[in-house]
Amino acid sequence: MTATFDTLPNASERPGLLERERIVARAGFNRWLLPPAALAIHLCIGMAYGFSVFWLPLTRAVGIDQPVACSDMSLATALFTTSCDWRVSDLGWIYTLFFVLLGSSAALWGGWLEKAGPRKAGVVAAFCWSGGIAIAALGVAIHQLWLMWLGAGVIGGIGLGLGYISPVSTLIKWFPDRRGMATGMAIMGFGGGAMVGAPIADVLMNTFKGPHSVGVWQTFLVMAAIYIVFMLAGAFGYRVPPNGWRPDGWTPPAAKSKMIAAHSVHLRDAHKTPQFWLIWLVLCLNVSAGIGVIGMASPMLQEIFGGRLIGHPELSFADLDTAQKASIAAIAAGFAGLLSLFNIGGRFFWASASDRIGRKTTFYIFFLVGILLYLSAPTAAHSGNQVLFVAILCVIISMYGGGFATVPAYLADIFGTQFVGAIHGRLLTAWATAGIVGPVVVNYIREFQIAAGVPRDQVYDFTMYILAGMLALGLVANTLVRPVAARWYMSDAELKALQARSATSEAAAGGSFGIGRGGLDLNAVLAWTAVGVPLLVGVWITLQKTAALF
Repeated sequence: MTATFDTLPNASERPGLLERERIVARAGFNRWLLPPAALAIHLCIGMAYGFSVFWLPLTRAVGIDQPVACSDMSLATALFTTSCDWRVSDLGWIYTLFFVLLGSSAALWGGWLEKAGPRKAGVVAAFCWSGGIAIAALGVAIHQLWLMWLGAGVIGGIGLGLGYISPVSTLIKWFPDRRGMATGMAIMGFGGGAMVGAPIADVLMNTFKGPHSVGVWQTFLVMAAIYIVFMLAGAFGYRVPPNGWRPDGWTPPAAKSKMIAAHSVHLRDAHKTPQFWLIWLVLCLNVSAGIGVIGMASPMLQEIFGGRLIGHPELSFADLDTAQKASIAAIAAGFAGLLSLFNIGGRFFWASASDRIGRKTTFYIFFLVGILLYLSAPTAAHSGNQVLFVAILCVIISMYGGGFATVPAYLADIFGTQFVGAIHGRLLTAWATAGIVGPVVVNYIREFQIAAGVPRDQVYDFTMYILAGMLALGLVANTLVRPVAARWYMSDAELKALQARSATSEAAAGGSFGIGRGGLDLNAVLAWTAVGVPLLVGVWITLQKTAALF
């Protein structure tokens, strides 16, 4: 792959270390270094999915061996108490804050990211995420829940948002020929962060726990230190291509598909188009259905199959004794791990497939196949076929993850690449909305049906039909997506003026950009090893736990 560049500024005129102008790639840069840089950040912030590993130890932070429960403790009291142990429900608000702040911070600062560049955004994300966890460690040490909320939930949540969107625009510009695959590789890391981080957290807590501590605050500090190193390495690995750069031999496919824009839409106009809100609904409804299943995966398997999971098909969940319930809980944990693998694999598989079949077609598959699977799940459950039921949910979750990884490329196709990172940031408010809608639908319908006397192995039937209805609405929204009207496109003059202001030096000394279509050089091998080894270790640990399911 070859390219030409303008002469870069001399040393005395060089911009600051974090400035966008400083990270314009020089001749010889290998674009395959970008995905591992993005993975380094996403694997760290993806631990947000695994924070529940801390909940039970933190319910014993005061009592150490047994929780010190205080009757009639309100949430306001829990925020400031130093003598009562927290409840899981008090701690769970951190999880809610994570994803509310992720969506809102991505929406608020997405435009700034496009101007500042991915390195500056990645560095800010590193200090917010790691610094937030360090502040949460102080909150645990002095037993102040409000400090945990502020540190991990609010400050860490801002780091989540900036870290999540920091590589999206850059990867799409480096891989215009493989947009889906590139974003799939990066966003795969967010799904795998808990798979890597949760076992590390478990080992650290067991190392630090003692007669006076459950080991959580020490674990937070160590993980914060690990995360800031990896995230800064990822941020400083970011490079942006010169304006107008293309891979050798690649021609923009605008003439081949009306669904791929030949020009870009400005950030200020994207949300004024019906396409933005239709894709917002597409993501929100796909995620709402999937996240509802993820949130209840473990109890769902236990309550539906009960004694069948341990060879006693005659026993329902209510008939099991304590030891038997503990046995099926371990199996359900393996099921949750299996779903995590399909969540990760689906992000890469479906996003890569979308490069060949198109984004709109990929979402058609998500919705059409998803509707059939949700409608079939109750039948599989009542037949007692747990393997079929598990397979159905694994495919569903693969498409849940695939939706996250495919939607940035969908946005780039519809709105062009100039502001895709910022537009994606605004679209993530759909995720924040889905994070509330999905679990609420599943949890409240379940509680309502249990209160009405519906047997536990049937309480999820109606839920599955409701989720299928959500996907049907998503199917309609996806069908209505059309190319953006030409009046919304930026003019060539406006685009050139914008690029001139961004000062991304373009074109000057020629040279190879690296590997092009095949092979890996030494730097790329080392970068991929640094992120690949932890990910593979996490996969191995998860597979070991999953084995109990079969």
